[in-house]
Amino acid sequence: MWVFHHLHTQAVAASLYREGGSSSDSVIFLLDNLYADRHYARFYVLETIARVPYFAFVSVLHMYESFGWWRRADYLKVHFAESWNELHHLLVMEALGGDKRWFDRFLAQHIAVAYFFLAALMYTISPRMAYHFSECVERHAYSTYDKFIKQHGAELKKLPAPAVAVEYYTKGDLYMFDEFQTNQVPNSRRPKVDNLYDVFINIRDDEGEHCKTMLACQTPGRLTSPHAITENNGNDVENRALHPAECMGILDCIITSSSSASRAQKQNSLKESGKK
Repeated sequence: MWVFHHLHTQAVAASLYREGGSSSDSVIFLLDNLYADRHYARFYVLETIARVPYFAFVSVLHMYESFGWWRRADYLKVHFAESWNELHHLLVMEALGGDKRWFDRFLAQHIAVAYFFLAALMYTISPRMAYHFSECVERHAYSTYDKFIKQHGAELKKLPAPAVAVEYYTKGDLYMFDEFQTNQVPNSRRPKVDNLYDVFINIRDDEGEHCKTMLACQTPGRLTSPHAITENNGNDVENRALHPAECMGILDCIITSSSSASRAQKQNSLKESGKK
């Protein structure tokens, strides 16, 4: 019975992934053709959509916590920081005039709403599938910005950087900027922002960091807040107040749901066996 249920769950997840991939390819094809000569408007639409998966992940994680199935404080922190980063990409595109037309705002916002429910459904059934899907989307975003920079680099170097980009990348508390980059040590990446070329280089590199974080998320329990590691002298946090349930997706969680005491006992047993 369990094997049948597991295979059925995987089949549903694969079907959703194929449908999600087809939908994303269609949207990308539409935007690439609709906005062929209007780059800032296209980036505005893309960045409006880009924040949505992280909203969905955080929403589902809160639901999991409500049922005591999957408690991941680090995941909540990192995904919020990712949405914060994408927000500032969006603010840059708005500062460049990407949202001037009503149609562009209408299109971006309605695609984002539909994408939210798709991302939430994917994450509910299989977080690993949702993370892999987001990794593919972020990889496309990286290549899109990289192509734009190569084509328009000389022009971009002559234009000033928007104030919002200077503020985000170089001033104030950069805790949130470091938090989404799980492959970087906090305070190690401090981009320069001398012109618009630098801004797009930074946005492109941000998308690359999102790819790395989404890849790390696909291994259960691997994601840890960069600041949590730094605060513990380079080691992951061994003792957590909330012991995470060992399940991935709502169907799996329903089957394997256990008490916090049971999870703590299992975690202690694993620690003891590791010392031997």
